[in-house]
Amino acid sequence: MSKPSPAPWSFSKWKAFNTCPQQYYNDRVLKRFPQAETDAMRYGTLFHESAENYIGDGEPLPKAFEYAKSSLDKLNSIEGEKLVEQKMGVTANLEPCAFDADDVWWRGVADLNIINGTVAYSLDYKTGSRKSVPYADPGQLELIALAIFTAYPQVTEVRAALFYVVAPAFIRKTYTRDETSRLWTKWIGNFNQMAASYKNNVWNTKQSGLCHKHCPVLECPHNGRG
Repeated sequence: MSKPSPAPWSFSKWKAFNTCPQQYYNDRVLKRFPQAETDAMRYGTLFHESAENYIGDGEPLPKAFEYAKSSLDKLNSIEGEKLVEQKMGVTANLEPCAFDADDVWWRGVADLNIINGTVAYSLDYKTGSRKSVPYADPGQLELIALAIFTAYPQVTEVRAALFYVVAPAFIRKTYTRDETSRLWTKWIGNFNQMAASYKNNVWNTKQSGLCHKHCPVLECPHNGRG
């Protein structure tokens, strides 16, 4: 019998675990709280699909998203091979693999990757409000950059950005191949934290400002609504 493990893992999986292991356990492991699709989630899904069709297939943007046309046109003007909604995977040996491969260890989906010789560009679309920009987390950018370095040996630099389409705002980051060892060490450490909780079945609580209003684990002492 195989040992319990969070693999294959993703940035969203780690983000949920890091917010609170106990909430993660109830939500992602026990699956106690099926998440209903909200209006904000539907809006985000529709934007991603529209941007994919606009850049990937040249389809016109729906009227609701025409406000982002000039920014998407600038992205579309960058030279290189454009890969929309690219599904990427990495094995535990840090080798590239298919998103759904049997040995996939980490996986993620890049909203837009552009490969141009030794330079790659990577964009992650965000449809949150202006208020969410100060809390931007570049973790997804780091992991996609690492996956690019793994899959494309010729790439030595990844220019990445979180594109807040409603704000609008760009949170830009640049990664170089000589950073890969340091970044992988960081993310392997994060994965190992999750793996330890699975192995030992220990899911600590973690108090934050989200506990009282947003956490559905009512029996947690930090919740206050139980």
